[in-house]
Amino acid sequence: MPRDGTATRVAIMDAAEELILDRGFAGTPIDDILDVAGVTKGAFFHHFASKQELAHALIDRYVRLDLGHLEDKLRRAEELSTDPLQQLLVFVGLFREEAEELTQPYPGCLMGSYCYEAGLFDATVLDTIRETMAAWREQLLEKLEEVAAAYPPRRDVDLVSLADQITVVFEGAYIVSKVM
Repeated sequence: MPRDGTATRVAIMDAAEELILDRGFAGTPIDDILDVAGVTKGAFFHHFASKQELAHALIDRYVRLDLGHLEDKLRRAEELSTDPLQQLLVFVGLFREEAEELTQPYPGCLMGSYCYEAGLFDATVLDTIRETMAAWREQLLEKLEEVAAAYPPRRDVDLVSLADQITVVFEGAYIVSKVM
């Protein structure tokens, strides 16, 4: 009966993500990943043809979780209020609460780590990160447009820039948390 290798694959990915967030991609040799994951080189290459393939799998998993996190917070805010302004405020409050619950420095953001070492990755990895940031922009812009329709601003507001600013605050908070 063939074994399910899911646990091994997850162990490799978890170890790699932890090390990459701490040392960077270039500073994380496969042998160190193997040591932390407690697996053999054969197990690694059974699941990933190369370190680059691992990089793709890591960023795909990370952005799925990141976008799921965004969508969950927006959904919860919409469940708690029917007013778009209140939904936006609840959404921000949910992220604030989460930030206050961090008791240890957050390890950082894999997307940020990959961007710091962008020259090590192919266009697919960077496109994935760009698409994720665009998804944040689109979802927040949609909510901001609902707010602006219900409460027309007294001054001109560039809602796209505001959506980007909110994204920068949330995503940048993880970088600040790591260094502070």
